[in-house]
Amino acid sequence: MEHEVDPDDAVRRQLAGELRLVEEAILLVAGGAAPRAMVAGLRLGDQVVEPARRYAAAAGVRIVPSYTVDEAGLAIIVEADE
Repeated sequence: MEHEVDPDDAVRRQLAGELRLVEEAILLVAGGAAPRAMVAGLRLGDQVVEPARRYAAAAGVRIVPSYTVDEAGLAIIVEADE
């Protein structure tokens, strides 16, 4: 028996997972455990950047998006505000 996979559901799960990773990096830096953290290999970068920017601002840190050369992937660098 084959199971159908809903592509929209798969994208939602991917986005939720990527946001969770970025939020954890933000909490790590905001909590003082590290001055800087990077989350690399994000595939839904454009959909992650703005929510991450808002969450970072609320936590008192900043994010710096860093796209790959072909712009197919993204890393988000989280830094403590100075």
